[in-house]
Amino acid sequence: MGVKAYRFSIAWPRVFPDGIGAPNPKGLDFYNRLVDELLANGIEPYATLYHWDLPQTLQDRFGGWQSTSTSKSFADYSGHVAQQLSDRVRNFFTLNEAGRFLNFGYGWAIDAPGLKLPTGELNQARHNVVLGHGLAVQAIRARARAGTKIGIAENIAACVPAIDTPENVAATEIATRELNAGILNVIMEGKYTDGFLAFAGKDAPKFTADDLKAISSPIDYMGLNIYAPQFYIVASDRAPHWKVLPFPSSFPHMTSEWLRIGPETAYWVPRLAAKLWNNIDIYISENGTSSEDKIASDGNIYDLDRIMFLRNYLTQLQRAIAEGAPVRGYFLWSLMDNFEWIFGFGQRFGLYYVDFDTLRRTPKLSVSFYRNVIAKNAVGA
Repeated sequence: MGVKAYRFSIAWPRVFPDGIGAPNPKGLDFYNRLVDELLANGIEPYATLYHWDLPQTLQDRFGGWQSTSTSKSFADYSGHVAQQLSDRVRNFFTLNEAGRFLNFGYGWAIDAPGLKLPTGELNQARHNVVLGHGLAVQAIRARARAGTKIGIAENIAACVPAIDTPENVAATEIATRELNAGILNVIMEGKYTDGFLAFAGKDAPKFTADDLKAISSPIDYMGLNIYAPQFYIVASDRAPHWKVLPFPSSFPHMTSEWLRIGPETAYWVPRLAAKLWNNIDIYISENGTSSEDKIASDGNIYDLDRIMFLRNYLTQLQRAIAEGAPVRGYFLWSLMDNFEWIFGFGQRFGLYYVDFDTLRRTPKLSVSFYRNVIAKNAVGA
């Protein structure tokens, strides 16, 4: 297919089965072999250190991310992995989608650990997570090879102007900052916004100046996971001078009902992120879609809807880059069908169809499309 880079996640429990203590060398051996194989094929590895698989012992002992002990343990694990792999892996993402695993796992009891914390405790857990990110950045800087680059991969609260008038664009910029105040903005600015703290009130997280200094440890790039527009914004005369519009029931979506089709998201999100956060380098760390993916009588999978989705999103991303957005790379979710958390094996996001009984992999039509995009580094002729 011509892929030049591969993003993968390292399982914390594989490396430290108890979350802390002595590492398990066999756990890291798997990733050593993976990295060596990628490099042997001219593919640059991008490692993600946390994709929601918290060691159970840390949940049992500390309450998981409800405790700063988990933040510190994550830093220790991250520093160890970077020390072992940074001779070959030059790029690390600390956390993947902190906003997702916090809300779904600690707020709504949908994902592990299945908790419904009160708002104040949820906000404190969110603070502990971004603190863990900051401490991990410091640990990687201390223990990795010189030149190692670090970022975070976040499902940014994707705000899009409903109509791109100057007033709506300005309002969308404010909304992007405020709706990402608890994760991306505090990492980039080293402070919680006044709006975030006022809205939280008595439920605001407790923190120290040292916490904020650690959280805002400089990173080299920002990974943005972009799928659907989450908020369409218009300007408002009333404070806070932006307003979220409701989605009509007829709004189009892919086979995943949550995945509303909004290609302009791939234009506005990197453009606004760059403007808000000092023109930092950006990677689209995830983008893609599920599809019906039926096997035709000739054995092929004609996923025309995925090609439609990718063509339109990539065209909008190309537009953003042409206008100066500092996007340095794009990772499609995903290479092959996999376990999609609460949806199990029922939602297929891959370019390659996986028979989960035999593990046979079959390229879908979208492989040919994506191969073409990679070869030209462009969408279209």
